[in-house]
Amino acid sequence: MRRAIFLDRDGVLNRALVRDGKPYPPRVIEDLDILPGTEQALRRLRDAGFLLVVVTNQPDVARGSLKQSDLAAIHSELQRQLPLDEVLTCCHDDADQCTCRKPKPGLLQQTAKEYDLDLSKSYMIGDRWRDIDAGRNAGCVPVLIDYQYNEPMSAPPAMRVKSLMQATDWILEHMHRSQGESAIMDLTKLKTKIFADGADFESIMDLYAKPYIKGFTTNPTLMRKAGITDYSGFAQKLLKAIPDRPVSFEVFADDFADMERQAHIINTWGENVYIKIPITTTAGEPAYDLIHRLSLAGIKLNITAMMTLEQVRETVQAVIGGASAYVSVFAGRIADTGRDPIPLMAAAVELTTMAPNSELIWASPREVLNIFQADQIGCHIITVTHDLLKKLPGLGKDLGQFSRETVQMFYHDAQASGFQL
Repeated sequence: MRRAIFLDRDGVLNRALVRDGKPYPPRVIEDLDILPGTEQALRRLRDAGFLLVVVTNQPDVARGSLKQSDLAAIHSELQRQLPLDEVLTCCHDDADQCTCRKPKPGLLQQTAKEYDLDLSKSYMIGDRWRDIDAGRNAGCVPVLIDYQYNEPMSAPPAMRVKSLMQATDWILEHMHRSQGESAIMDLTKLKTKIFADGADFESIMDLYAKPYIKGFTTNPTLMRKAGITDYSGFAQKLLKAIPDRPVSFEVFADDFADMERQAHIINTWGENVYIKIPITTTAGEPAYDLIHRLSLAGIKLNITAMMTLEQVRETVQAVIGGASAYVSVFAGRIADTGRDPIPLMAAAVELTTMAPNSELIWASPREVLNIFQADQIGCHIITVTHDLLKKLPGLGKDLGQFSRETVQMFYHDAQASGFQL
């Protein structure tokens, strides 16, 4: 379904004639004064996908003080100068008891049926109480351009602004935020599970509240950056707070005997613990035999730092018939070498079918897009750092608006730096 911006005319597109604190419309085309920035604001809204519909009360026609020909000329000029899709007019007075005079929502509802609009995702921009009430009565989000007229509001708008451009800024941000929230909720529908990768306890607790975070991983490097010195104390504090989702902790020895000893200790910390075993030692000795022993001993593993299909194949063979295991391939680091990781990851998905107890992890992603790439190839899990997870509210963001925000950032940073030429 489409979305629309419903616009009052006078005071929104063109200047209203204010007398004694109340606005009045132009009577003839010579009095039409389109407000500065109106065309630019409308083009931004149209570029964001909105239908632009003017909905205006013009009771002076019924009162006999405005000719239909003058009204038509004014609307023709508006449509000539501005990117409008429709101009809809109610020429009745209150005594006519029509369904189209604002605050009644007749014209908005009529347009919604004609264009298959989702009114809950549409907006009404006006400068008077009738506009705000009409938008609310239709189920739209009402935005008031507040000129502080000498008349009361019957209900508050969703937002008060000073101009159509400010209204546009707010609507686009509101739309992006809503889309981002909706897109984040859609993450729960992905087949690929998102695991948060980090070591900051407070951030982990915040993410634990998110339904789309299905598990947690950490490693000694992340823990060192977080200032953690008590490995066991941190881990057990985390597991007490997160008893119902998988959490991976890594051994930090560099010989297989000590890795095995540490793995058995970590395994006692909780039923939801997975032990991260590096695929090789620092000298490059493969850990397949250790992986096989631990897996058959019933220890859940997260085999990490893999980057080749041979490593995946040998690891999958090593865990067949054993405990649950994650096969973690560092797709992001593969991409850092200039190689496309997607064909390799797709092949790795197929290899994991040899061991039904194994799941493939897309590790070290570099961008939000990787989440959807992982889902498209059927990867079971993707581990995402806290910094990358902070970008999720940008999902679905309008690229035109994003471009403008980037330019604004450059400008403000230049101003704050005091640069001069």
